[in-house]
Amino acid sequence: MCLSIRGAQEEDPPDPQLMRLDNMLLAEGVSGPEKGGGSAAAAAAAAASGGSSDNSIEHSDYRAKLTQIRQIYHTELEKYEQACNEFTTHVMNLLREQSRTRPISPKEIERMVGIIHRKFSSIQMQLKQSTCEAVMILRSRFLDARRKRRNFSKQATEILNEYFYSHLSNPYPSEEAKEELAKKCSITVSQVSNWFGNKRIRYKKNIGKFQEEANLYAAKTAVTAAHAVAAAVQNNQTNSPTTPNSGGYPPSCYQSDGRLQ
Repeated sequence: MCLSIRGAQEEDPPDPQLMRLDNMLLAEGVSGPEKGGGSAAAAAAAAASGGSSDNSIEHSDYRAKLTQIRQIYHTELEKYEQACNEFTTHVMNLLREQSRTRPISPKEIERMVGIIHRKFSSIQMQLKQSTCEAVMILRSRFLDARRKRRNFSKQATEILNEYFYSHLSNPYPSEEAKEELAKKCSITVSQVSNWFGNKRIRYKKNIGKFQEEANLYAAKTAVTAAHAVAAAVQNNQTNSPTTPNSGGYPPSCYQSDGRLQ
């Protein structure tokens, strides 16, 4: 079998679309030196959750699914590279056979290898496109789920924060307290439990950052308590009966009928 290399063109410059796909896969932690995951995957998980790293449960779930996508990608990519190398070897063997009947220069062999690689690049591009789509679907799903979980009113967040900081020494509400908080906030008991679990994690990871918030809520609680005490005192004075001694004079200054002497 004769394999003609006449008319073979010079290798084309890098495909811009392929470069964009490569950059995206690298940014998402799918490609790169760390095939088994690591900082790139954690960064992608943090980005999918809005830039914060405070929800370890959500992030671990995201990383697990991202790891599956990454493993499938690298498995398929290895198959592609193996098939490309095998076919290239096969073609080069054919060229060596042809070299017995006509001279073939190393440059001609290099050009033919370039043609083979361009043919296989379309398969590689399809793989990268499908992988990028899978990552985008995964990210979109986690972002949508997080938006739903964050759909707490400002009042509900205030109530939960007030309870948390007023019980900072033991921020583990009982089941009864959770039910009461759920009613006040118009959310489920499960959402209350998740909120406190996430809040404890965030607080422990960055106590210094949340100390200012804790001070604000402590001051707010103190002001509320002071107002309550003042209201109680005022109410007690209003409801207490007037006595002859209400003028502040000693008893010896009053006559028997209660008038001053």
